[in-house]
Amino acid sequence: MLRIEDVANHRDFRPLGTVPGVEVDLRYASEDNFAGRVLYTCDGVLWDCAWLRREAADGLAAAAAWLERHRPGWRIRVLDALRPQRVQEAIWRDVVGTPLQPYFANPEVGSIHSFGMAVDVTLVQPNGAEADMGSGFDEMSERSHPEFHERLLAEGVLAPAQIDERRWLADAMAAGGFAGIATEWWHFDHGDRVRVRRDWPRVI
Repeated sequence: MLRIEDVANHRDFRPLGTVPGVEVDLRYASEDNFAGRVLYTCDGVLWDCAWLRREAADGLAAAAAWLERHRPGWRIRVLDALRPQRVQEAIWRDVVGTPLQPYFANPEVGSIHSFGMAVDVTLVQPNGAEADMGSGFDEMSERSHPEFHERLLAEGVLAPAQIDERRWLADAMAAGGFAGIATEWWHFDHGDRVRVRRDWPRVI
């Protein structure tokens, strides 16, 4: 395991600020998140969580480059990246037994965020505004589920333009080697989850 306090000196991690074509707005480092409080803090000290493993950071750079080629002026905004195990445990204590539980990995298994191999992202238009994705980041409802796109479109819950933006995001991230999940349009993993959990250190 690796302490979040030691990540900055670890050769396998890259700061998000060095990834071209990417903006950083870590929502868990502010009160603008589902919990309504700063989550990346301990004893009054704000943790620097704007990091990814180099493999994922390089993939994110490739995703941003693909987006620039296909939609000049558009950028990727990172809403969450490296999430320490201590934070995942605190979140789990808050959500276990509630309707929010299915949206968070049990810390005993391990969130891919805690290995620096997952990101939560959205698209930013050339004018600086976030794209309309049909639901907000960490909106834990069916509206956020890519697996329900066809039904939500047929029911009028989502508009074609909103689904198009989600597909643009997914295509860009796929160009960087990321894979999305069925329940959150914003979440993408880099690499095989089994291998990540088996072979690489978890950040605590």
